[in-house]
Amino acid sequence: MVLLMASEPLQLIPRLTPLPALLALIGREVKPVTPRSVDLGAAVGRILAADIMASMRPSAPLALVDGWALRAEATLDAGGYAPALLPTVPPKVEVGQPMPPGTDSVAPLDAVQVENGRAAALAPVSPGDGVLPAGGDCLPAPPLRVAGERLRGTDLAAFAAAGVTRVPIRQPRLRVVPLRMNSMVGATARLIAGDIERRGGVARLDESGDLSVAMVADNFDAFVALGGTGSGRRDTSVTTLARDGKVAVHGIALTPGETTAFGFSGRRPVLLLPGRLDAALSAWLTVGRHMLAHLAGADIAKVDDPAPSLPLARKVTSAVGLAEVVPVRCVGDKVEPMAHNYLPLSALTRADGWILVPPESEGYSAGALVSVWPLP
Repeated sequence: MVLLMASEPLQLIPRLTPLPALLALIGREVKPVTPRSVDLGAAVGRILAADIMASMRPSAPLALVDGWALRAEATLDAGGYAPALLPTVPPKVEVGQPMPPGTDSVAPLDAVQVENGRAAALAPVSPGDGVLPAGGDCLPAPPLRVAGERLRGTDLAAFAAAGVTRVPIRQPRLRVVPLRMNSMVGATARLIAGDIERRGGVARLDESGDLSVAMVADNFDAFVALGGTGSGRRDTSVTTLARDGKVAVHGIALTPGETTAFGFSGRRPVLLLPGRLDAALSAWLTVGRHMLAHLAGADIAKVDDPAPSLPLARKVTSAVGLAEVVPVRCVGDKVEPMAHNYLPLSALTRADGWILVPPESEGYSAGALVSVWPLP
C-alpha cells in the first residue's frame, strides 16, 4: 500500500464544468494570434486573416474558345439547310484574345462557312457564347475568400491567376507536451500534433516531460499537455498549472475525458488532457479544436470538415448533463455506435467517424439523423 503524505494533496475535481460553459469561456478569453503575410506556397491549409480582394478580371471581354468573333443577332435564322449570310467575313480569335469591337460571341470554327470572300453562319449562336465578359473571373467585390476561412490549393491557384502573390494568415504555434513517458501518451501526442498541423497550426512536440519548463518558452501561443490530470499519486499537471499559471477549469462534463483541465500561462491558453488515448482524443476533438480555431481566428462553421447526417442503426443512450463522444462505423446507409463511456482501441480503429451527444440529451433513438464527424 502506498501512503500519501499530507504535503502531497490529491488533484480532486470539485465539480464538472458543462462543456458548453467551457467552450464559451474559450470564446471569451482566447484571442486570435497576430497575423502575418506569407507567400502563396506557404498558405495552403492556413486560416485567412483578412478578406482577399482582387481587381476586375478581365478588364475587357476575352474569347473563351477558338472560333469566329461576330454579333449573335446576325446568326438568328442560320441552319444547316439555310445558312445565314453575314455582312462581312468575321475575324478569327483564339482563347484569351480580346474580343474585336462590335462583336459579342464566338462561333465554333465549323459553324461558319467562308467561300469566295463571303461568309455564312450554319448554326445560330447566342450573345455571350464563347466569351468571358469583363469581370467574368472576378470583380472588386465580393472578396475571393473572407477572413476566417481555411485556404485550399484551389484558392491559392485562383489567387495567383488573379495576381495575388501574398496573403495574410494566422498560424498558431502550439507546444505539445506528453507528461508520461510511455507509448500510449507519446502516440496520442503525435496524433494531436498532426491534427494541429492539418487544421492550420504549427505543432512542436516537447518530450522533456516538464510542463513548468515548457510554459516558460515565449515563442508559443498555446500549450497542450497530456497526462497527470487525475487524482493518482503521480498526477500533478493541474497543480503545476495552478502554481505557475492559472487553472480555469478542472473536470468537464464530457465522457470520456472528465479529468480534462484548462487554464492559462499568462494570456496563453493551456489545455491539459488525460493520458488515456480515448479520453484525450475526446477532449481534443471537442475542446482542443475549439481552442485552436479561436487562436487562428477561424470561422468555426466554415473550417470544420463536412459532417454528413446519417441515420443511426441502433439507439445511443447517454446520461443527461454529460456530453458524450461516440465512435461510429458505417453499415450500409446507416451508422452504428461502436462504444460509449470507455472507447477501446478496437472501436477506434474500426470507426469511420464520431458523433457528439449533447449534455441536454438522453441519447438518440434508432433512425435518428446524426452528424458524423471524421476522426483525425
